[in-house]
This record gives sequence, structure tokens and C-alpha cells, in this order.
Amino acid sequence: MKQLLYKLFEHSYLDRNESREALIRMANGACNESQITAFITVFLMRSITTDELSGFRDALLELRVPVDLSDYNAIDIVGTGGDNKNTFNISTAACFTVAGAGYNVVKHGNYGSTSVSGASNVIEAHGVKFTRDTDVMKRSLDACHFAYLHAQFFNPALKAVAPVRKALGVRTFFNMLGPLVNPTLPKRQVLGVYNLKLARLYNYLYQQSGTDYTIVNSLDGYDEISLTADFKVFDGRGENIYSPETLGFARCEEADLYGGSTVEEASGIFDRVMDCTALPAQINAVTVNAAFAIRTIEPDKPIEECIAAARESLQSGRAKKALKTFIEINS
Repeated sequence: MKQLLYKLFEHSYLDRNESREALIRMANGACNESQITAFITVFLMRSITTDELSGFRDALLELRVPVDLSDYNAIDIVGTGGDNKNTFNISTAACFTVAGAGYNVVKHGNYGSTSVSGASNVIEAHGVKFTRDTDVMKRSLDACHFAYLHAQFFNPALKAVAPVRKALGVRTFFNMLGPLVNPTLPKRQVLGVYNLKLARLYNYLYQQSGTDYTIVNSLDGYDEISLTADFKVFDGRGENIYSPETLGFARCEEADLYGGSTVEEASGIFDRVMDCTALPAQINAVTVNAAFAIRTIEPDKPIEECIAAARESLQSGRAKKALKTFIEINS
């Protein structure tokens, strides 16, 4: 690690194997916290290369606890985090909305490191016990179309660096890695990113992977479709820019999506979305993100029909029922 740090301090780049080796050493406890902090800091000061990101991903997938849920052909909906917007748990709520519409979702998530409430925070706040038991996950998918994988249970490297990430409190390359290392290796994914440079990097990686994907970025810096501004969508068919109004949504304000200062506040907003008693802006943000996930699963379905399916899942109570059943099975 010392040699790799010297190389990085001299403004050199790591090749794919060096990147892989560095992360494996961290996971195996061969690096102290100061070395991990120094390593992470380098990538806060310059952009990550495709080789470096690929090598880090190789390491996490090599070390992961594998989970075979391939029979369910599920989708994951996830943001990179690190957009410094501290929104409520939009992608997690969108997952239950998609599940309520009858599509299988396997979400890979973690505690928040740059925001108050990550996916694991809000799910745990509902009394859920995280599990490695594949049979429980299958039972959950059969009953409510949703299963959850807490990242630290399946990625030792993520657990090893968690204290450093939390102490730093800023986005790191681990925010970029989370969406790429779902242990189930889903063939369908919706990914939210906080800038277009990152979107293009992921677009290149996904094109090599055979994944059915949609990458979204709100042009004002949200790592999801926020409806506060126009947003860009990348998928296997190309790139498009949408405005909220063209999809029938009112443009909203940043304050409408604020997730609060505690996990309890964020969880309360999440519950009100599931109850359809939240602010229209909050319900609309969840609806549109769920709609683009549905279109990722059914690419020939017009986006207007996908929006209608997502809205119906929430308004009919099926999204809330999926959440309730998930909690019952996983508590």
C-alpha cells in the first residue's frame, strides 16, 4: 500500500490490477485508517479513471458474498449518493412502488455516509432485521416482489472502510462503487448520478456489461429525477433530456425534497409517501423514478404508461402493502 500511495502522490494513475489489489488489502485489514484515508483523499482531488473504477469493482465482486436470485430477473434502483442534497429516501420508495406494480426488485443499499438517511437507515427504522439468508429473500420476493441486501453484510471491503467514510462525511469513490456491486448481479438497473461526467463513465461501463440500464441525472445536481429541473436519461438506446412539464409534472422546489435532520424525519416522509399523504412534489418524485424503472423492465412501454402504472401502485395502496409484507417477513 505504501508503494501505491507514493505512486498516487506523484500524480500517477493505477492500472486495473493495482486498483483491485489496493481494495483487497483494505478489506483484509492490511491497511490502517490513516492509509485508507490518504488513499480515498487522492480520489477527492482528481477524477477516477475507467481502469481504476473497474479494478475497485473487480475487488468488491471477488470478495462479495454471492447471492443467486437470478430466477427473479429483478431490478435495482439506486443513487450514488454524494449529491449533498440530503433528500428523503426517493429511490427506496420508488423500489416499493415498482414492487407494488408487480415487478421484482432486489435493492442493494447501505447506511448514509453523506446524508442523514441511507436506504439501510430507513429500512432498519421500520424494524427490519438485515439478513444473509437467501431463503428469506426468496420468500420476500415471492410474497411482495422485494428483497433487500445490506451492503456491509455482503461486501467486506465496504464494512472495512465504513468508519473512515462516515468520519470524512463527503462523497468518495465508494459512492460510485455501490451501484456496481449488488451481490446478485442484477441484469436490470436504474442508477442516479450527480453529474454528467459520471453518467458518461457509467454509461461506458454498462455498455460493456450487457445490463439493461437507465442512468438519470437532474441537471441541477441531484442523483435522481428530482423534478426540480430538467433531467437527462441515458440508456441502451441513447440519451434524452426531459423537462418535468413534458411528462405532466409540476416543477418543484429543493425544499420540497429535503429529508430532514434525523432518520426519524426521513422515515416519516417515506411513510407519508407510501400513504399518499406526503407533499405532491414528494409523491411525484417517487412516481417518476419508479416509472423509469418500469420502462427499463419494459422498454417498449411508453413512458406515459409507466408513469400511470407507478402512480396506480401508490394510489391503490399496493406499494404500501408490499412494504408491509416485506416488514412482516424480515422483522
